Amino acid sequence: MLSIGSVAPDFTAETTEGPIRFHDWLGDAWAVLFSHPKSFTPVCTTELGAVARLLPEFHRRGTKVIGLSVDPVESHVGWSADIERTQGHAVTYPMIGDVDLAVSKLYGMLPAETPGTAEGRTAAANATVRTVFVIGPDKQIKLALAYPMTTGRNFDEILRALDSLQLTARHKVATPADWKPGEDVIIAGSVSDEQARQAYPDGWKAPAPYLRIVPQPR
Repeated sequence: MLSIGSVAPDFTAETTEGPIRFHDWLGDAWAVLFSHPKSFTPVCTTELGAVARLLPEFHRRGTKVIGLSVDPVESHVGWSADIERTQGHAVTYPMIGDVDLAVSKLYGMLPAETPGTAEGRTAAANATVRTVFVIGPDKQIKLALAYPMTTGRNFDEILRALDSLQLTARHKVATPADWKPGEDVIIAGSVSDEQARQAYPDGWKAPAPYLRIVPQPR
């Protein structure tokens, strides 16, 4: 997979909303690019329904969402009725049909190659695993996750991570384990005590010198 801090590679692709050039589609927004193994499969159906349910929350955070699998666009379109019927939410975000594996290979979305086949990959190894990339307005990758095909993702957690990424991009803070929006945060280690006193004149809690806890900035 691509490294955090690297520029998200640009590409052109066919989607359920027409052809796109990725960086143009991103504009100056945050974005979530996620892959799923295959259309008309059970775990993927629940995942795409979950993203559809949470789409207003992503939009409220100024974040675009786009999905991908190696199925053709027509397959995504035909599947959407099943997703809405079984999950209660229609898919209204674009889905990439990466039939030639170009984007999947560019972003490291495929499982390890399987030796012993004519082209080096079995049909199963041609399906994307469950990757997630959060991309910032600067086109850099801010978060990268990969789940196996049998484990559905928790998109509420991805929203939580997005909240942390956006907060820490605005302020020189970090978020502790299990943090939720509105809870205390940690002054970044790059901020000296002198600098911290200017930003937090009321001081901070410090159970250790390197662990400076303050209320979440607004």
